[in-house]
Amino acid sequence: MSSPDKIWTAGLVIIGDEILSGRTHDKNISQVASWLQVQGIRLAEVRVVGDDEDAIVEAVNALRARNDYLFTTGGIGPTHDDITVDAVSAALGVPVVIHEDARALLERYYADKGGLNEGRLRMARVPEGANLIPNRMSGAPGIRRGNVILMAGVPHITAGMLDALTGELEGGAPLLTETVGCWVAESEIANLLRETEAGHENCQIGSYPFFRDGRVGANFVVRSTSQDDLKSCVDTLCDGLATSGYDFTPGGI
Repeated sequence: MSSPDKIWTAGLVIIGDEILSGRTHDKNISQVASWLQVQGIRLAEVRVVGDDEDAIVEAVNALRARNDYLFTTGGIGPTHDDITVDAVSAALGVPVVIHEDARALLERYYADKGGLNEGRLRMARVPEGANLIPNRMSGAPGIRRGNVILMAGVPHITAGMLDALTGELEGGAPLLTETVGCWVAESEIANLLRETEAGHENCQIGSYPFFRDGRVGANFVVRSTSQDDLKSCVDTLCDGLATSGYDFTPGGI
């Protein structure tokens, strides 16, 4: 389903002491953001918190209050520090229960791997009233309760859960993008960027400077939900660069 006139947003809470300590480099923000754009949903904000229930509860409640969806990654595994289900249940004001379908999935998955022990059974725990998100990579499913979605922290497992959610969430029109590169200091054309964006109500322009081969340049990423508006904005930007005497590179540098 989609509602093109509404801008749908999502918040993301990345959970794990290993992210904050630098032992693990998060790769989920970019893949969640990219996937959401295709669903017509904007990733509006991200918070990274450690394995602390109060911090998770506060982050979940803050971000879900401001967005249409709340995603979490991390903390749904079998060990004692996997407390995301407990924290989200507390945030939602519901008890933690064993989901019988999840128990059955785990029993099948671990039948030839030593069976279902106490730690593995933890991965069948969900906030009461939740549904499961299929996980083809390992036995443990993701969890969805309304607009709150709990996913694994391991990026390739997260990707599989996102794939299972494709087309399942209501959103707006997908965000389209085009990039224009130019060997110019962005400060020199700040007025052009501002005026071009102001003249195209349904478009946003992001400026991403770089320093390469002893030269300063920037890539300008134009975003819109309308192909016609996107083309008009890109054409205006390119005309403005050319008029100002700058060569530009469609597709970026």
